[in-house]
Amino acid sequence: MKQFRLLFLLSIVMLYVNRASSQEAAAIDSIKVALAAAKTPQEKVQWLDELSRTMMNVDLKQAESYGSQLIKVAEESRDRKLMFKALLSNGIRCMYFAQQKAFSARSIDYFNQALQLAKQNEMDEEAGAALLHLSMIHLMIPDKDKALSYVVKASSLISTLANDSLNAESNNTFGQVHMARNDKEEALRKYLRGLRLAEDIKNHYLIKNSYLLLSNFYAEIEEYDKAIDFMGHAYSQMDYIKTKDVPYQKVVLTNSMGRLYSYKKNYDIAISYYDKSIRMADSLKFSTLKLPGYISLLNQYLEMKEPQRALTFLNSPQGASLKGFLSTFQMASTVDLAYGVTYRELGRYDSAGYYFEKAKPGFEQTTNESNSINFYRQLATYYRKAGDKKKAIEYYLKVKEIGEKNGFLEYIQSSAKNLDTLYAETGNMPQSGIYKAAYYLYKDSIDKMGREKELAQIVATDVQEREAKVQEAKEEKKRRRNNIQYMAIVIGIIGLFVALVILGMFKVSAGVIKAIGFFVFIMFFEFIFLIFKKNIYSVTEGEPWKDLAFMIGLAALLVPLHHWLEHKVLHYLTSHNRLTAAGHHIRNKIFRRTKGEEQ
Repeated sequence: MKQFRLLFLLSIVMLYVNRASSQEAAAIDSIKVALAAAKTPQEKVQWLDELSRTMMNVDLKQAESYGSQLIKVAEESRDRKLMFKALLSNGIRCMYFAQQKAFSARSIDYFNQALQLAKQNEMDEEAGAALLHLSMIHLMIPDKDKALSYVVKASSLISTLANDSLNAESNNTFGQVHMARNDKEEALRKYLRGLRLAEDIKNHYLIKNSYLLLSNFYAEIEEYDKAIDFMGHAYSQMDYIKTKDVPYQKVVLTNSMGRLYSYKKNYDIAISYYDKSIRMADSLKFSTLKLPGYISLLNQYLEMKEPQRALTFLNSPQGASLKGFLSTFQMASTVDLAYGVTYRELGRYDSAGYYFEKAKPGFEQTTNESNSINFYRQLATYYRKAGDKKKAIEYYLKVKEIGEKNGFLEYIQSSAKNLDTLYAETGNMPQSGIYKAAYYLYKDSIDKMGREKELAQIVATDVQEREAKVQEAKEEKKRRRNNIQYMAIVIGIIGLFVALVILGMFKVSAGVIKAIGFFVFIMFFEFIFLIFKKNIYSVTEGEPWKDLAFMIGLAALLVPLHHWLEHKVLHYLTSHNRLTAAGHHIRNKIFRRTKGEEQ
């Protein structure tokens, strides 16, 4: 559980930056111009969808306004697919801030409305998409049981549809649910199946998503080198995606690569990637995209046990930008938490206590349990270090309660260990004994998970090897099929040449021979081109200029040869003075033999 050892700031901003449909701040005005020029409901819905989601990075009030306009335009059109798109868009928009209770509740409401609309109008593909989104939002809350229920329903429905794209998304969502439930083997199978489907339909956006999920999978089982490899594969897919947000997505992926190096304890490399992502965002003149890099740097300094460096960063212009953004988007309590943790690690407990108390209402009243549990853990740690054992016990008990409810074993184990020590220090030995037993119980569970993690690494290798064998079998089957086709083409060309020669030996119109000969030679030389084209990759390595140069050279050689050979052969075959006699000779020979056999 990587968030256990971090400050838990990262996911808040990364979530919506990753999911936004168009990230370019400068594009807002152009989207507004396009919206003003839109004539049809379809055009208006398209631009309002982009605008409302983009504004979630800029101005929540305006985002709400455009989201409401989107629903109004779709409703007035009475086009059910547009109405569904408007509801789904608003659900996704609210999902960007799923860590906050108000936004997650609204997201669920929009997705449920979209699902109901799809069911009422027998729109199965749309219903499947709504169910997948409901599964994902419940994973973020988290509510793993509901997430599983929704993805099972979605998968059952989507399996009846001829939609490989939706099927790939279904497998990817199923994989994420399995990961949350610690069923890593099945998660990997789903991810690989989703990747195969995306590759089959050559959907580079889905291929990129599959690589990202595989990167997260290997990071979770601590195979960081493989995680980095898959992140690199995801980044390379961006070269094949033609949407406007590609440069902005590259910034996010660069930051994510730094996070993986942080997990490997390669802190210098991690920081270099964070800095690079900030420079990339700056070159795009989009300040919001710098924020994931800022958050990553802050987390990194705290993880490296360098609180003074973290404090310096918080008080720098970069830190001011981060604080301003979080405050604007109703996350000021996260800034206070960052200061609280930093001052606590510096041993300045009065300042730390001030910021923890300031942050407390936000985490208790507005955020979901996946966020509040980390706040309580940080607060309990503060009280313990500050010497307030009673308060420390109170908040470690809250951590344990939320952890047990949501299956966060590392939080439970940590709180049990601290409660054991704190009760012993206060002279309450019976309670200390209870939590000591609980600590070892959860330690055994986590040790078992560690062994399962090792097993998952073995299983992952096995599954990949089996998948590779299946893929090799498919490739071999394809090669055999292609070879049969090549052989059939060769036999066909030879047969046509033989037929052409035979026609030239009889009294057949020269025009007919020329017409047939034209197609025979076209087929012959095009086949030669095909053979060369299939085998030049080892020389050109797919570089366009090399391919072009090779094909020009080949054409310069074969085209004149084609015309010369076709002219010579057809001229020879249409010379009836010579060929007709040969034809008579063959015919007389056949007929004499036939007459001799009859006698």
